[in-house]
Amino acid sequence: MSRTALIENVTAMLEDAGFLVSDRCAVRPKSFDVAARRDEDLVLLKILGNVDALDAETGAEMRRLGEYLQATPMVIGVRTRDEELKPGVVYFRHGVPVINPDTGYDLFVEGMPPLIYAAPGGLYVSLDGDLLADEREERGWSLGRLATELGVSRRTVSKYEDGMNASIEVAIQLEELFNEPFSSPVDVLDGADEVRDADPTPSAPETDPDDEHVLHVLTNAGFTVHPTARAPFKAVSEDEGSAVTRVLTGHSTFTPAAEKRARIMSSIGEVARTRSVYFTEENEKRESVDGTALVSCKELADISDPEDIRELIRDRAKAPSEA
Repeated sequence: MSRTALIENVTAMLEDAGFLVSDRCAVRPKSFDVAARRDEDLVLLKILGNVDALDAETGAEMRRLGEYLQATPMVIGVRTRDEELKPGVVYFRHGVPVINPDTGYDLFVEGMPPLIYAAPGGLYVSLDGDLLADEREERGWSLGRLATELGVSRRTVSKYEDGMNASIEVAIQLEELFNEPFSSPVDVLDGADEVRDADPTPSAPETDPDDEHVLHVLTNAGFTVHPTARAPFKAVSEDEGSAVTRVLTGHSTFTPAAEKRARIMSSIGEVARTRSVYFTEENEKRESVDGTALVSCKELADISDPEDIRELIRDRAKAPSEA
């Protein structure tokens, strides 16, 4: 299956599951293909045939955008260079959770999150340690007795009951011993934080020198500006006014390619519940494109009051929907 067909299939699956899905980010650079929202769950999805194509820089950008937009970065893929991705298993690439399309269907359509995750050394599950301790004590088994049954040390059993994760083989043994599942679902829609390495969010990239004057004006106007490196927009800006409102921010000469980017920003903004603004190097007759505000750098330079800049963006940009 081609990557285009894979993206179309995943998009259709998300729409069937009740997600609002953005237009495909058919521009470069890009760290994700579509944004999708259902209720309060916002997902930034990269869709790949071979998930090894996700490099460290793109993974870092996805994680940064996840923090800026309060979204979960995620990859849906089919295989690695060496093997097919297994259904029901969460993998990780550069701190981003990865699942195959079947696992995505179970998660998004059927509401069945995966139970297994891959980590160095094999496949693992997150155990409900309190339930395990209760079941062991109800049987009158000591830690040593259960350790013998499992072929592990007493200390290891104690760690399982304290919340340490276990190999899938141990999880199967426990289920057979007690006729009771002890595996807890992996919360993929929360980034699978409970089972992945808790690395801090990567540092923000350096600002492109061509964008410094625009982002500086926004900062002076009261925005907190987060530059991006591989996104369809140059920054995510937060209005620290009466209510924190995120603004997807673009900047360049307004070519046909820039107009395409502005339309994509509008579509992403509709899903992510943000405004979007594109700063142009020349005067434009239009005030917006599909809800993305157009503001010339000359207009920006002629405004001295920071509040007037914020008001201009709010007037021209489509307000985020809370529906």
